[in-house]
Amino acid sequence: MVISISLVLFLLILAIIFLRNGGLKVSHAVVCALLGFFLAGTSMAPTIHDGVDATAELVAGLHP
Repeated sequence: MVISISLVLFLLILAIIFLRNGGLKVSHAVVCALLGFFLAGTSMAPTIHDGVDATAELVAGLHP
């Protein structure tokens, strides 16, 4: 699936605006979900996945 970077950036900007205004509504959540869906189809997906994995390993390695 070919995803336009401009669409991903547009959805990212919308998500940031929605979060800054406070109170995430259903329509805002849909925009955030679409952002995640389209972001997963970009070349940044493996980098994001690796970052999340590294963070999860770091948190799992912490012992109180």
